[in-house]
Amino acid sequence: MRNNSIAQWPVDDRPREKLLKHGEKALSNAELLAILLRTGIKGQSAVDLARRILERFGSFRAMSYADGRCWQEFKGLGQAKTAQIKAAIEIGRRLREEEIKEDRPQIKSAKDAADLLMPRMRDLKVEVFKVILLNAQNRVIEVLNITEGTVNGAHPIIREIMHKALQHYAVAIICAHNHPSGEITPSSEDIAFTKELQGACRIMKINLFDHVIIGGNYHYSFKGMDLIIPLNEPN
Repeated sequence: MRNNSIAQWPVDDRPREKLLKHGEKALSNAELLAILLRTGIKGQSAVDLARRILERFGSFRAMSYADGRCWQEFKGLGQAKTAQIKAAIEIGRRLREEEIKEDRPQIKSAKDAADLLMPRMRDLKVEVFKVILLNAQNRVIEVLNITEGTVNGAHPIIREIMHKALQHYAVAIICAHNHPSGEITPSSEDIAFTKELQGACRIMKINLFDHVIIGGNYHYSFKGMDLIIPLNEPN
């Protein structure tokens, strides 16, 4: 049986040394997590503890949205280590967002928009309203948070959306919000808001390309259901 202390393992088997020698891609999820943990708990190495954590949550994604009560199940795992794990996962998300901004992907469909936003929005516990600003080629200029609500709904402000679009010289916008319940069918409020927003966009000569609702791994497109008629199609 392997010694519980990683310090007693062969050098090539230790996660930190393995990473430095072979690169981070050579490590398993448990080994990467063990580096963040640094030390294990009584009777378990950091790698053993990391495996238990991964078995409990199933994925890094689920881990990032778990509340404090879930983490308390691991005796000896304090707030500092929990904070380190959550911080590392958030860094990964923000890195992905930075890559998106640099790549400026072209949005041609509701699926493109959903794929862009889903990693950040699908597991949120409250409704959040975002706007994707697009240039004349329908490439992403910026993705902005407009408002955050409760589990019962967010209340986006049309004036602020218009201000942000004009400020960034956006030619078109895609609005998106999540339904924490996972149900993607729009409410009567969602439909009324979309109609009002489209009216404002037409006045300002900004194309409301779509309004997308995200619930879990699924999305709903107002345009796809003929509830939005864009001023123009993507190039």
